[in-house]
Amino acid sequence: MNSKYIKENANDIVHHLEYNAERSHLIIPEYGRHLQKLIDQATQIKDDVERNKAAKYIIQVMGSLNPHLRDVLDFQHKLWDQLFIMSDFKLVADSPYPIPSREVLQLKPDVLNYPQNFPKYRYYGNNIKYMIDVANKWEDGDMKSALVKVIANHMKKSYLSWNKDTVKDDVIFEHLYELSDGKLNLLQSSEELLNTTDLLRTNKRVSNKILPVGQPKILSNKNSKTGKPNPTHKNQNRKPL
Repeated sequence: MNSKYIKENANDIVHHLEYNAERSHLIIPEYGRHLQKLIDQATQIKDDVERNKAAKYIIQVMGSLNPHLRDVLDFQHKLWDQLFIMSDFKLVADSPYPIPSREVLQLKPDVLNYPQNFPKYRYYGNNIKYMIDVANKWEDGDMKSALVKVIANHMKKSYLSWNKDTVKDDVIFEHLYELSDGKLNLLQSSEELLNTTDLLRTNKRVSNKILPVGQPKILSNKNSKTGKPNPTHKNQNRKPL
């Protein structure tokens, strides 16, 4: 009897199941297990011509997963890089692009230097600190006094946008004195900042969406007093003669 038609034992099939925990780790899981096995088979091909043909065929299969990017040059470069990465850099093939190396792939980027690691008053933001640093470099005069007053008003506006309550000007002056390292001192000044009510009204107007001029409002089909739909005229739905 032909071995093709031999009835298999169900118990043998169950005991020979292949679980993912027993399989090798997928380097790029997005392409799946079958493509990983195809790359492993292409890596073991000894003939250079056949191995290059297999590599190009694998690139076509990988590109078919994203057909809208298949003919883009940068995307082709990405596919070839992923091919060598998935082969664990063991595949020897003629690539139209520079072959990546394991050392370059494992390089870590430099750590970014943030302007403030632990800002004390986060609700003011970094722009306020930049403005204060610029004001410290200016010479004393009317321009610097005007700039300091603008900064203090903006600080009060930022304070109220996060703390929906009133705030005294002395608190803003103390924060300004602290953030400027004692160079901008308004603690003994008689200057008065903008009114809290005006600043809150400004913040509310900016946060709400303003309807463009000339755009009609959407009217509801319900009566505003009774909550019932507006009655339709009996001749409204008549067909024209």
